[in-house]
Amino acid sequence: MSLAPSVTSILWAMGARRDVVGVSKWCAEVARVGRLPRVGDCWAAEPEPVARLRPTMLIGSVPFQPETMAQLLAIGAPLVAMNPRSLHDIYQDIELLGRITGRLEAARRVAEKMRHDLEQISVRTRMGAGRARPPGVRPRAYCEAWPNPRISSPPWVAELVDLAGGVPCVPAGQRVRDEDVAAAMPDVIVLAWTATGGKSEPRRTLENRAWSDVPAVRNGRVFVIRDELLNTPAPILVRGARALARAIRSAGKPR
Repeated sequence: MSLAPSVTSILWAMGARRDVVGVSKWCAEVARVGRLPRVGDCWAAEPEPVARLRPTMLIGSVPFQPETMAQLLAIGAPLVAMNPRSLHDIYQDIELLGRITGRLEAARRVAEKMRHDLEQISVRTRMGAGRARPPGVRPRAYCEAWPNPRISSPPWVAELVDLAGGVPCVPAGQRVRDEDVAAAMPDVIVLAWTATGGKSEPRRTLENRAWSDVPAVRNGRVFVIRDELLNTPAPILVRGARALARAIRSAGKPR
């Protein structure tokens, strides 16, 4: 049973859909789950509906609610919680799921394709950079996972920003203050607020008085990327990297 969108995305990519007896309520955002039962997530899954599906393994992710995990463990099925921080960790998690499901070779193909696709984005970015801006100059980017308290996007997003041609300008995956972002002077701001889909609100950023001198705000380069494209540690990040590359590329164009 999958309790996290990232797990579902990876399992589907490696062809393990038929092994899954239930998914989290968020998994439909990243994969076609059809009529599979939806049983909550690592924060709020009720143990009784999960137990009725008789899973032989539960796979979720960090962060989780300890009380929820304790209730699920009482069902008797082993529980695995993924906690990736980097792209390397994500590749490792893909292979781990391959071992768990007996699809290691398929998992390795999924991880390799993800690596290849991200490298291609990086190559195209480097090839096009010289035409868009002076040599050695890369736009500074701030990516946000939540507005209040303000939290920057996860560490793997900083890696995506780098390969998409930008420079991450605040620490990744941490609470940040308005003044921290203002001091970093990002050329591009990307909003991917957790569990909101594409409903981040750029108006709140553009009207933030503390950021009136920030180049991204001054030039109207505040972009919304669907949160699952950046916050799901799975192959779907390739789509997020492409969206980041388009946003970062805009900083080299006149307004």
